Amino acid sequence: MKRIIGVLVVLAVLGAAGWYGAAWWTHGRFVESTDDAYVHSDIANIAPRVAGQVVAVAVADNSTVAEGAVLFRIDDADYKVRVAEAEAALDSAHAAVEVIDRRLELSGSEIARAEAGVAAARAERSRAGGDLSRYVALNKSAAASTQRLETARADARKAEASLAEAEADLATARGQVPVLRANRGEALAQIASADARLAAARLDLDHTVVQAPRAGVVANRAVEVGEYVKPGQTALAIVPLPETYVVANFKETQLGDMRPGQPVVIEVDALGGREIHGTVESMSPASGSRFSLLPPENATGNFTKIVQRVPVRITVDDTDDAAHLLVPGLSVVVAVDTSAVPDAASHRPAYGLGASAAPRALAQR
Repeated sequence: MKRIIGVLVVLAVLGAAGWYGAAWWTHGRFVESTDDAYVHSDIANIAPRVAGQVVAVAVADNSTVAEGAVLFRIDDADYKVRVAEAEAALDSAHAAVEVIDRRLELSGSEIARAEAGVAAARAERSRAGGDLSRYVALNKSAAASTQRLETARADARKAEASLAEAEADLATARGQVPVLRANRGEALAQIASADARLAAARLDLDHTVVQAPRAGVVANRAVEVGEYVKPGQTALAIVPLPETYVVANFKETQLGDMRPGQPVVIEVDALGGREIHGTVESMSPASGSRFSLLPPENATGNFTKIVQRVPVRITVDDTDDAAHLLVPGLSVVVAVDTSAVPDAASHRPAYGLGASAAPRALAQR
């Protein structure tokens, strides 16, 4: 009996070893796994765009907000005053243009009056010139006195001067038109500038109400009523749950057959090893060390070869209810089936990792 039991045990061990070997040969050797993987999300850090004292906070930590929901409000009294000042400046600029337009209309009348003055001066010059010619002829025949001739000459010179003055007035009136038009252009530019300042003032006023740029869960709230905030100062963060993804840092030796679109099994530590399915979305164009604050420079000293890791982004299948339980920062174990055709990325892997700890057992640490 002992011999039979021993034989059965040996056969069972050999069968299990054969099954494991066959499983490894058919698909296990194509599975690349790592436990250097974490859940990520595109967290939005919310900061005010204007400075001021916080008068109201509408959210609390871990509260869910919809896109466009009010997060907090900044005292808007100063910004309302700036809007009023900008509106007054804009009204003043419009009034300046109106004044210039009226002066342009008046300049037309002034030009017409000056033209009439030139016509009258020319007529007077013509009359005075005719009188002078007649008195010159009469003076030669002693029919007119020398005094009368001198008076006619003076009247002719006076008429000539009056004509020059009238022509100068006409030139001045006409010269005012391009000046007024230039002033009008400058006033229009002032309107555009005042309008831009008003738009900026209104925009700042709108920014006193800080709204959620997207739906998610509020976290890391660091703003309270009465606190003075500045532009760019992080007030809180919005985590767009359940829009999460996984970043797995695979060794460079594991990437040879890895392609976007291949299926992934994700084992979540926080869920007691529960498995979620996903898909390889993309691979980083460089290793993680190249993006560090101080990238290694092997040419400057002794060289020790270290296997590098490359971040791989994995999309989580959101049809799985467990996917909605993921939050950024959780550690997971991922296993990628590198034998799968990327075009069949939407299908779950054919190998049966099941509920066992296969990804963890296959992890290449």
